[in-house]
Amino acid sequence: MPTPEESLLDASRKLLKSIDAGDWNAYAALCDDSLTCFEPEAEGHLVAGMPFHKFYFDLPPSKSPRLSSISSPDVRVIGEVGIVCYVRLVQKLDAGGAPITATVSETRIWQRRGDAWKHIHFHRSPA
Repeated sequence: MPTPEESLLDASRKLLKSIDAGDWNAYAALCDDSLTCFEPEAEGHLVAGMPFHKFYFDLPPSKSPRLSSISSPDVRVIGEVGIVCYVRLVQKLDAGGAPITATVSETRIWQRRGDAWKHIHFHRSPA
């Protein structure tokens, strides 16, 4: 049986995989409807709820493959809350078709609900 820390890291990897694949259903299943965030796309504003994120999933799919990896994770469990901090490495192709790796720093907050974790808040910023 995995530890809570291992379960949180696995949930975070599944979340990134759903983002890379543009899989709204998988993303929404992992997130609470009241998800909040600070991210570059929000230009300094706190965003609450899922509609802001759905907009990006509804865009035409990218023809460029993407692969996100978690580097240097730090996972903490405080009661029914889990905090996962890491550097996200995103491998993709630039406009000319050359492979590049972009990096962002992410903190993801999860809340335990029964045997599962729900994503309730994140903060993402350029590394």
